[in-house]
Amino acid sequence: MSALPTDKRHFISIQKVLALRGPNRWTRVTALECWLRFLPVDSPAPDWQARLLAWLPALPLESSTQPEASTLAVVLHDLTLHLQSRQDLQLHFAKVMPTSQSDLLRVIVQYDEETVGRAAFELAGRMVEAALTGEPLDVAAGMEDITDLADDLCLGPSTRSMVDAALSRGIPVRRLTEGSLVQLGWGSKQQKILAAATSQTSAIAEDIVQDKNLTCRLLREVGLPVPRGRPVDSAEDAWLAALEIGLPVVVKPLDGNQGRGVALNLTTKEQVNAAFDAASEESDSIIVEQFAAGEDYRLLIVGRELVAASRRQPAHVIGDGCHSVSELIAHANLDPRRAAAHAAALSKIRIDAVALGVLAEQALTPDSVPELGSRVYIRRNANLSTGGTAVDCTDEVHPSIRAAAIEAAQTVGLDLCGIDLVAIDISQALSERNGVIIEINARPGLRMHLYPSEGRPRNVGEAVINSMFAPGENGRIPIVAVTGVNGKTTTTRFIAHLLGENGWCVGLTSTDGVNVGGRVLDTGDCSGPKSARAVLAYPGTDAAVLEIARGGVLREGLPFDCCDVAVVTNIGEGDHLGIAEIHTPGELAAVKQTIVAAVSATGTAVLNAADPLVVKMVETHPCRALFFALDGNHEVIRRHCALGGRAIFVRDGWVIRADGASEAPFIACAEVPLTHGGLISFQIENTLAALGAAWALGIDDAIILRGARSFSSSIDHSSGRFNMLDFAGISVIIDYGHNVDALRALLEALNHFPNERRIVVYSSAGDRRDADIIAQGRMLAPHFDDVWLYEGDYARGRQPGEIMTLITEGLNGAARARRIECIQGHLKAVDLALASAKPGDLVMIQADTADETVAHLRAKLAAAAPPLMAGPSSRRH
Repeated sequence: MSALPTDKRHFISIQKVLALRGPNRWTRVTALECWLRFLPVDSPAPDWQARLLAWLPALPLESSTQPEASTLAVVLHDLTLHLQSRQDLQLHFAKVMPTSQSDLLRVIVQYDEETVGRAAFELAGRMVEAALTGEPLDVAAGMEDITDLADDLCLGPSTRSMVDAALSRGIPVRRLTEGSLVQLGWGSKQQKILAAATSQTSAIAEDIVQDKNLTCRLLREVGLPVPRGRPVDSAEDAWLAALEIGLPVVVKPLDGNQGRGVALNLTTKEQVNAAFDAASEESDSIIVEQFAAGEDYRLLIVGRELVAASRRQPAHVIGDGCHSVSELIAHANLDPRRAAAHAAALSKIRIDAVALGVLAEQALTPDSVPELGSRVYIRRNANLSTGGTAVDCTDEVHPSIRAAAIEAAQTVGLDLCGIDLVAIDISQALSERNGVIIEINARPGLRMHLYPSEGRPRNVGEAVINSMFAPGENGRIPIVAVTGVNGKTTTTRFIAHLLGENGWCVGLTSTDGVNVGGRVLDTGDCSGPKSARAVLAYPGTDAAVLEIARGGVLREGLPFDCCDVAVVTNIGEGDHLGIAEIHTPGELAAVKQTIVAAVSATGTAVLNAADPLVVKMVETHPCRALFFALDGNHEVIRRHCALGGRAIFVRDGWVIRADGASEAPFIACAEVPLTHGGLISFQIENTLAALGAAWALGIDDAIILRGARSFSSSIDHSSGRFNMLDFAGISVIIDYGHNVDALRALLEALNHFPNERRIVVYSSAGDRRDADIIAQGRMLAPHFDDVWLYEGDYARGRQPGEIMTLITEGLNGAARARRIECIQGHLKAVDLALASAKPGDLVMIQADTADETVAHLRAKLAAAAPPLMAGPSSRRH
């Protein structure tokens, strides 16, 4: 994104532009979120509104409008929408959102193709600046650039028709390149299309039809009518072949497409020689074939069906007795359906060597003035790509011709192809004098069937999609999205474990990495959209469990269009507040609830009944809900079940599932290893969320129970999430949590441990507010004798030592903590803390890089005497 013009009258400054590539907190459509700073406009050009209206009359702008920031923001998003719109695409969503700074606004505007949307926004900004300053601007040139960009980057009509058909069936779509490669469906259910080729299109079949001589031989062997012909290697050889075959003949590239270099109905040596030269510009391999008289037809075969047929007419103009051929062509090219790119319904008519040859056959040149009513051919072949037109004739095709076309496709092995046929009358039976297959085309253009010059349009994209996906199939795999402030990663891992017990190959993304079917694809914080898209693209993924972080939603939106289950663990006092205009827990909840808004019509939101901000999400975005809570008598649980809803909660040490008024005990909390004998409340909450998600997906109860009994907080199952080790008599707890709510839950859990002397290794992420970091120090002080502070990988803009200083401030304001040490490097702090501990002590390690810390401790354990994993028997009950 280039900056807007900078001069002394610069009124709009672009701070940043985010591309929200999936459902987001503003809308479910793709959109740009543009952060703009507006400077006061003291003396705008008096005609600034009139200039904008002159450039774009459809702009909803009143002449009395004043150039205030909010007004200019609306003008910007209206311009951006209008600049992207075209005949087959109308965009509508746009809004302006304030920030905490009065001169800083967010303009959210829908886009169809990101690069085109950005270019439209940039031009809109330059238009507003030019209108306000009175400076000149070539808007027409800018709009033409955007049109050219859209022609280059937006999906063409063939691919677009298949994508639209997929979307209408609820099949998810992801464009993989700037070209036409598109993924349809997720994971193990996915298919792909590339232009008019599908996942089932045979590469061997494509090679066969590229060799026109081989194609004719194979068709001839099965008794299908094809013209006689042979390859030639020179103009002289081409003339000899023409004499052998019999005039008139066709000269064309042996491996060509889209009608380039094809010359028809040649009767003289001069014509054949010229045609050979023209074909040689397209390919090194040329073929001469017998010319077949009749109309030119294109038959589209999908699977074992003929789904469309068109009668094609070569590019031509009709004389008016006044204008030259060139002028008539220029007038024909003014048709809005014609464009140089293949994205339009028709292609522009071109004058090239082949066209000049065809005109010469008619004793004409581009400067000739044809008589009134005379038809002047510019091409002999009728390809749309060379300016031809098409008339739908699907309903006229005789059954024998239909059967021959299907047999031809099967002979070469193509699931999708266009068959070029010449016949005197396609409604009559196939015979020696009526019907010859000229060519079979892999990846055929579909636009002649979608937008015929005359006749009924055919929804051929739908036929292609129906051949790829059986009735009732939508290419989807189960998707569970998990968000919240605390417990996300443990809950995500637990759900993935339960789904794996169901026999699925599960794709998992979390703050600890990407894992598919037990195979680690990536490490580190992978809770963003990029990692989720990788899991959904992985061909072995049968189900996906995706941790959804706040940052990814703000930067890009969601990585999927909808999910089957959305789990929200909690919001509490919030986290990462003061960043990206998220200042309150309520504003954070508005971001997190994006996954609830994305729950499918048959899906379920699994929500924490004890958190009012989470409960409110289902009120904002109504969907089927399943509430969980430690307290089965919670008012939200009772009210929801009274209305026939489902809930999962704890009563008398048992997990209870309720479906309306019906309640049944499911499993004792003590049977779930993650809960450490039912003692750790926050792990019980994570258990309820995970069991609720599996229940919502319809997983068999026996499988859920087996998974619940086999998932623990061990290093292997849940690294860095309340892992417990016995380190030579020292009780060691490793946990990733580093915000106020997480720390509160950890300290509550430690009340179940008898250790008298307690040591903590602690830090906090630098993107917390000062008050939040100080509060964590204040919370630590009453619970620990020694505090080892460190700064690790999450300083996030803080100065060295700043985080430790803030935590120390909180520690010094409270009682008990007798020793405070500040260490650079978390592994060094861990080693020093462990060295200071004695058997019987408890050391709690807050690990900002959990995997690295765990690996370090594993190595220390391996080097020491064989350790014992701490179990329930080693703790006080």
